[in-house]
Amino acid sequence: MANAQRAGRLAQEIQKDVTDLILKRVNDPRVQDVTVTSVDVTGDLQIATIYYSILSDLASDRKKAQAGLEAATGLIRRELGARLTVYKIPELHFSLDNSIQYGDHIEALIRQLHQKEGK
Repeated sequence: MANAQRAGRLAQEIQKDVTDLILKRVNDPRVQDVTVTSVDVTGDLQIATIYYSILSDLASDRKKAQAGLEAATGLIRRELGARLTVYKIPELHFSLDNSIQYGDHIEALIRQLHQKEGK
């Protein structure tokens, strides 16, 4: 239980710091529209999966953002090393958070249903 709490605190800290680093330290135009939505840290604190979203729906923009984040992983991990008080900085994995697009899709379907009922 204590390890789960520790992983949760570390995930919050990583989310805050990675958001700050993307805004202030990563000078890559591919990641300028990236928003960190959540972070999951494994129970052994070895791997952090950072979920992000971007404003664009284009697959090419998603690929560019992923490539930009992967290119910046070394810088982000190094900066986290200076900021976090953990023995070993977790390995970072970036993953697109599709929940926002999924929510938009569900909302559009509901609107379509309401339009059909109104006719």
